[in-house]
Amino acid sequence: MIGGTSWHSTIEYYRLLNQLAGERIGADQNPPLLLYSLNIKLMREQNLKAINSAYLEIAKKLEAAGAGAIIICANTPHMVYRYVQPKINIPILHIADAVGIEAQKKGYKRLGLLGNKPTMTKGFLQNRLKDIYKIEVIIPEDEYLDDCHGFVSKELTQGKFTDEARTFFLKQLENLQQKGADAIIMGCTELPILIPQDKTSIPLLETTDLHAQMAVDFIFEDED
Repeated sequence: MIGGTSWHSTIEYYRLLNQLAGERIGADQNPPLLLYSLNIKLMREQNLKAINSAYLEIAKKLEAAGAGAIIICANTPHMVYRYVQPKINIPILHIADAVGIEAQKKGYKRLGLLGNKPTMTKGFLQNRLKDIYKIEVIIPEDEYLDDCHGFVSKELTQGKFTDEARTFFLKQLENLQQKGADAIIMGCTELPILIPQDKTSIPLLETTDLHAQMAVDFIFEDED
C-alpha cells in the first residue's frame, strides 16, 4: 500500500482491506499488509519528475520487503503508473481497472468523472477506460474545474466536509447525468464520504471501494 495522499483516504483503504478480508477469513483475522505513507506535500508541488521518482523508489522498497502487488491508495497518483510499472517486477493494481470491470458488469458505456483537476484532465483514468474497456468518460465544464479542484485539495483531503462542497458536487452529479452519464466515477477517495450513494439517485462508482475489493481478490486469488 502506498498511502498518504491523503492520510484520510489511506485510513479508508486500510479499513476496507481488513474488513473485506475479514469477510473471507473471519473477523478475528486480518491479512498481512505493508504500508508506506508519504507526505502529500509531494503531490501538491506538482513536479511530475519528482513524483515519479518517489513512487518508483517506494515501489521498489515494498517489492524488496516482500509485497506481491502494489495498491496506490488514491486516484491522482495513478499518473505514475506508466513510469513505475515497467521498472518493477510485481503488478500495480490500477484503479481504472477496478472501475472498468464494475462498469462492464453494470452495462455502463458513458461515465462522468469527478475529482481534482489532474485526475479529471490528465487522462490517466480516461485513456485506460477507453482503450481497454471501451468506456467514454466525461468531466464537468471548464468553468467548474477549478472549483472542483479547490474543494478537493483545500477541504476534502484535509478532512473538511462542508455543506457548500456537498451542494456543489451534487450539482455536478446532476450536470454530468444530464450530459448523458450512466453513472459517476467518484474519482477522489474522500468524495464518497462527502456524498454517499444514499444521498443521490445517480449511480456512483466509488473508486476506493472497488479498488480495495480488487486488492482483496488479489490477496486470495490462489485460494479461489
